[in-house]
Amino acid sequence: METPSNRDFNTISPSAKGLLFLKGHTTLPYSREAVALLQEPEPFPADPEKAARYWARIVHFEQRYRSIDQLLLPTGIKNMVEISAGFSFRGLAMAADPAVHYIDTDLPDLIASKRQFIAQLHPEPLPGVLEIEGLNALDEASFRRLTGRLPQGPVAILNEGLLMYLDTAEKEQLCGIIRRILQQRGGYWITADIYIREDAEVAAKMYRNDALMQFLEAHRIEEKKFSSYESARDFFGEMGFEVDAEAQPDYGAISSLPQFLATLTPAQREKLKQVRRTRATWRLKLAE
Repeated sequence: METPSNRDFNTISPSAKGLLFLKGHTTLPYSREAVALLQEPEPFPADPEKAARYWARIVHFEQRYRSIDQLLLPTGIKNMVEISAGFSFRGLAMAADPAVHYIDTDLPDLIASKRQFIAQLHPEPLPGVLEIEGLNALDEASFRRLTGRLPQGPVAILNEGLLMYLDTAEKEQLCGIIRRILQQRGGYWITADIYIREDAEVAAKMYRNDALMQFLEAHRIEEKKFSSYESARDFFGEMGFEVDAEAQPDYGAISSLPQFLATLTPAQREKLKQVRRTRATWRLKLAE
């Protein structure tokens, strides 16, 4: 068995590493410490000529992460399952609360690496419970087995960075699984994946000469996004959910925002005010 000291992090995919390195420029829990463990160059480093785009991306991912916390904390729910968690360490941070039982999941290969990160980032026993488990979120039997480990009471199911990889049939399948779990347990689904398609001209520019964006293009991410916020609401309504709350921008909480703004000219700052919002975080509940 591998020990934390000899773990080879080279098995982590470049895209997963790229996102972790971006988060390493923020104050998100344990992100900087995790990047330090890699001891290697960033796979998608900043291009000096495109610094604004680079820092805009960091702001995007930091804001997406924090938007889930904004909608989760007021619920008071202590039983949580995060699906497709990637190299997010929200569960490790949440388990500082002795009342929390947090199940952190992703596909098995990634989870094997994440366990090694956790062992080095926090070798001491945690006050709360943190489980790191492999899970295909479309496998209902496995999903139910995991939620069955949680203590009695409502559950919060969390995700960021998943729905845009799923086609419509897969989204419907996931919605059905989560709906049935919430019907049994009570609680909420908080998703930061309400992504709206970019205008065709904007999208064409986004995917040019950018390794990370080319990765997203290869997975046909743009076509798997919702066509509008109205269509997203209709979709979830048909799946048996309604929007209970929407996260609101809290710019004071975004640690990377000052660095991003420093890359902009006064004209670009003015233009930023006109940019169309293309992502939202919703707290969903069962439709009444």
